Amino acid sequence: MVQNREGQKVPEATFKIRQDGEWREVTTQDLFGGKTVVAFALPGAFTPTCSSSHVPRYNELAQVFEENGVDDIICISVNDTFVMNEWQKEQNAKNITFVPDGNGEFTDKMGMLVDKENLGFGQRSWRYSMLVKDGVIEKMFIEPEVEGDPYEVSDADTMLNYINPDAKEPKCVSIITKEGCPYCARAKQALKERNIEFEELLLNKDVSNRSLRAMSGANTVPQVFIDGEYIGGSEALQDYLQKQGS
Repeated sequence: MVQNREGQKVPEATFKIRQDGEWREVTTQDLFGGKTVVAFALPGAFTPTCSSSHVPRYNELAQVFEENGVDDIICISVNDTFVMNEWQKEQNAKNITFVPDGNGEFTDKMGMLVDKENLGFGQRSWRYSMLVKDGVIEKMFIEPEVEGDPYEVSDADTMLNYINPDAKEPKCVSIITKEGCPYCARAKQALKERNIEFEELLLNKDVSNRSLRAMSGANTVPQVFIDGEYIGGSEALQDYLQKQGS
């Protein structure tokens, strides 16, 4: 049985972290003391749901969490620091602090250590999220104890809705560019000036010319897409932003 620890302090634990080629020790006091923190835990780095949904969405909504009083977002997994560091790079999750609970010490004290030997994982964390204020757990969203790896309540949107049901989500922006393109640079600068985060897809690396034509009907870059809507090139983007008042 996993445990709901709302109203309790996070348990004391020390995490071994490899940073800048050196070993460091980080404690729960360092992570949670004097701050408002959203933490989410998951079964393992590089696993499907964790990589495709859990981490990316928290990373995407990080700015909105910050605007609503959250100082840090922490991802905890029973993996060693080398694995967690590589996973963070692979995910490009610059907005999240990755915490390796390699020995499962913290997870065990949280009452969230579960047996996944049937998958060859050994002891791992159950999937959950929590809102922690100055070391005290205010709210926990724990996945139901059913077979498999449920992912229903520990997601970023559920947590954000708890913190502020009226929080405004960021626009979902993708821009197709190519290296050395001045119009691409102009479009990216326009987005950056308005603090609009975007995913950049490089032509002939992330996207083929054929895909570019299929998606936009154009042969030129940049091509911008916002919230599922095709915007167009750099001038079309400027017109869009002006109309939106951005």
